[in-house]
Amino acid sequence: MSHDFGYNTSNYHADTDTYQVPCPGNISPALSGDAPLIVEVPGSKSITNRALLLATLAKGPSTLKGVLFSDDSRHFLKCVQELGFETLVDEEKKVITVVGEGGTVPRKEASLYVGSAGTAARFLTAYLGIAEGVYHMDASEQMRRRPMAPLLQSLEDMGCEILYKEDSRKGFFPFILRGHGFGKNAITVDIGHSSQFLSALLISSCLAEKDFTIKVQGTHGMAYIDMTRRMMEQFGVRTSQTAPDTFVTAAGQHYQAMDYQIEPDVSAACYFYACAPLLHIPVQVAHVHFDSLQGDVAFLKILEQMGCTLEDRESGILVLPPCEKGFRGVTVDMSACSDQAITLAAIAPFADSPTTITGIGHIRFQESDRIHAIVTELRKMGIRCEEDSVSEGSITIYPGVPKPCVVDTYDDHRMAMGFALTGLRTPGIAIHNPGCCKKTFENYFQVLEKALAAVSKPV
Repeated sequence: MSHDFGYNTSNYHADTDTYQVPCPGNISPALSGDAPLIVEVPGSKSITNRALLLATLAKGPSTLKGVLFSDDSRHFLKCVQELGFETLVDEEKKVITVVGEGGTVPRKEASLYVGSAGTAARFLTAYLGIAEGVYHMDASEQMRRRPMAPLLQSLEDMGCEILYKEDSRKGFFPFILRGHGFGKNAITVDIGHSSQFLSALLISSCLAEKDFTIKVQGTHGMAYIDMTRRMMEQFGVRTSQTAPDTFVTAAGQHYQAMDYQIEPDVSAACYFYACAPLLHIPVQVAHVHFDSLQGDVAFLKILEQMGCTLEDRESGILVLPPCEKGFRGVTVDMSACSDQAITLAAIAPFADSPTTITGIGHIRFQESDRIHAIVTELRKMGIRCEEDSVSEGSITIYPGVPKPCVVDTYDDHRMAMGFALTGLRTPGIAIHNPGCCKKTFENYFQVLEKALAAVSKPV
């Protein structure tokens, strides 16, 4: 049966818009550390979208290889094109060439729709907020609910005019930007809800005529900031962290056009790596290594705490399951890899002790209120799950046997992909609105089914 998330499968039921997760009856004992399950995942969304913007800021053509083509990246690419940047796109080869204009936006007026892409929403807003022009910005209903106010306030402090329609909420999409360059050489931004506000300002900071200083308020895992700074440096611009809350970009630096290879998406890889303890099989994701730019590689260290063994081989990191069947519950701060909080929560009921996840208060403000979503869906399965009423940024999940149910995804791709893992050990788990995976990994369930076929055998 054909449907809107990219392939044919009898596990999708169009009448209810649900995907029935296949639960393997038996796992092949032939798999060992010498013969792991090998999976390939698409390119990184975070790196793809950063590279697209950095390529526009460079002077001349940059060729991006290994590009992720998904809802988010297509929205970002379309915005780049509608701003007048010349592009050459080859989806089959996963290559995009962007001709950068050295910090100048070709079109001085444009209407842009960023969809649900948080990177496009925040990064383009910062760039256009200091550009000379008038830009009409809009987004999906989901993105219209996500916070933008801290970034918009920083832009207003620099002299950007932000206009809202009469029925629009201040600090949210939609709005109109009238940029007037850098009215200040030092600003403050609150990153309590999203580190993307800081990444967005850092990327565009080198366009200032004088040294530019950003002071940070609030707290947030800084892994994505590290990625941003490393990629800026790869394209030729260095920013310094002169204090824990202060970043300075020296004037006179320029991004350089280049050929750029995009890493596999570690966030996507983690769903398959989680199968190592869950299904007691060795798993290797091609070309994923510990020197990755992506903070979610820290999730593999959590799997190690649960009893797995990690080996960084030339072909990719190998995760070996615990020596004995079963795995340990853990208490972990996931601020550095919060996109994997759902992944850990989905497998936690099968651990031999409770799992406590801390440092994730900000995930309430992502594609969904992810803490609420995790707790609601686990309780629906009959799993005891408690929120910390004091910190509001941690949850504890207790071991149990999940009951069959339909998992609501809240139009959140990570809820769909993460809770599919629970269904690999619990017959009768279905995922509602599986098409939301198009945001980052449109053929996720196809890849998952292929992986299951490799490890399953008839009972």
